[in-house]
Amino acid sequence: MEHAEEPDDRTASTEPVVRPGSLLVSATDLTEPAFRRTVVYVIEHNDAGSLGVVINRASETAVHTVLPQWAELCARPKALFIGGPVKRDAALCLATLRTGAKIDGVPGLRRVDGRVVMVDLDCDPGQVGPLIEGTRVFAGYSGWTMGQLDGELRRDDWIVVSALPSDVIGPPRADLWAQVLRRQPLPLALLATHPIDVERN
Repeated sequence: MEHAEEPDDRTASTEPVVRPGSLLVSATDLTEPAFRRTVVYVIEHNDAGSLGVVINRASETAVHTVLPQWAELCARPKALFIGGPVKRDAALCLATLRTGAKIDGVPGLRRVDGRVVMVDLDCDPGQVGPLIEGTRVFAGYSGWTMGQLDGELRRDDWIVVSALPSDVIGPPRADLWAQVLRRQPLPLALLATHPIDVERN
């Protein structure tokens, strides 16, 4: 019995590929308050689900009030960032490595993608410090169960793009959402000009 050739055998997939190091940029019509105009850095994406942190939501809480030993290594603004709606009482830390830094055998650092690493906040900041350009500490994270993110991508809730190492520790007051879109090819780049508050226009 012959097997019919699957249609997707002949054509390259147009589905965006999510992987650790991808950015999920919220679509202009995703108006849910927790994710409106957010940029999520994907840390894990596998059969069990997906985990990431919103990298463009600074809180009013200074890092030195909760994790004083890490404050010096934090990129400006030295504030806790709201990583997402899950486990707001738990902290998670990402860092961007200096170019050429070797982390093999360094306790407390786990590579996510390229120069971006996850930092165990129980490790020694003094040992980590010389290897990194900066860290960012997130309260809570964004999580999706198996298949949940795929469903949101099919609904066009998110635009999947690649992250730059600098995105994780980007400068304060920058509109990262617009910045990330602006560097994409057309027509995506045009979304960067989308007004922040449509209702007011």
